[in-house]
Amino acid sequence: MDLGLSGRTALVCSSTGGLGEAIARTLAAEGANTVVCGRRGHRAKEIAADLPSAVGVEVDLVAEDGPAELFEATVVAFGPPDVLVLNGPGPKPGPATDVDANDVDAALDAMLRQHVRLVSQALPAMRERGWGRILAVGSSGIAAPLPNLALSNLGRAALAGYLKTLAAEVAADGVTVNLLLPGRIETDRTAAVDAANAERSGRTVAEVEQASIATIPARRYGRPSEFAAAAAFLCSAPASYVTGTALRCDGGLVRSL
Repeated sequence: MDLGLSGRTALVCSSTGGLGEAIARTLAAEGANTVVCGRRGHRAKEIAADLPSAVGVEVDLVAEDGPAELFEATVVAFGPPDVLVLNGPGPKPGPATDVDANDVDAALDAMLRQHVRLVSQALPAMRERGWGRILAVGSSGIAAPLPNLALSNLGRAALAGYLKTLAAEVAADGVTVNLLLPGRIETDRTAAVDAANAERSGRTVAEVEQASIATIPARRYGRPSEFAAAAAFLCSAPASYVTGTALRCDGGLVRSL
């Protein structure tokens, strides 16, 4: 299938590792001019140098001027983005009983406000061209809130509500807005959550991993490349009639339809 991404400009947030890096590499392989970014500027540049047409940008998206700096760097390198992938690290794990107002502010800064700022900058050019793809990397916690991840559940649900509302407002302009929800994918973030769960429960990390795998019908953690393939389709030309959707890539972990 021709994804129709050759020559398009793709901005992938927080793409110096994990799911973001996998998505950036997959979009670049499909011919997109790709912007790799993150706080680890050296890593962003290393990844970009390994791709056919890419630039690496050092940026802190949580900083107030971070989204504007990133958008400007994208325009200078390749022009306004056709594809915007919203992604970022999750907040610290913990139960809802430990959440305070400062935690909520920090979670919304990291998981909602920066993304809204980027969308606000990228959207006008997408609507003017009559073509755009906005995709957010979410979490299965949007469909079924996860234990001991209260702040992540809160922040990701807020972003999902915003994007679902936005999708209906821009669909007629040729802009799709979707979420892709990972389950247990082999990333540093998953390893950190497993380690936190092990410490909290008094089990070993291996025991936590095996217990987690037992709940997944596929009986394994997913690979970043599998998740990135689903992301590339949602960012593609053939996916033009898919919008306002939260697609799970979780090996069957969430049992609801």
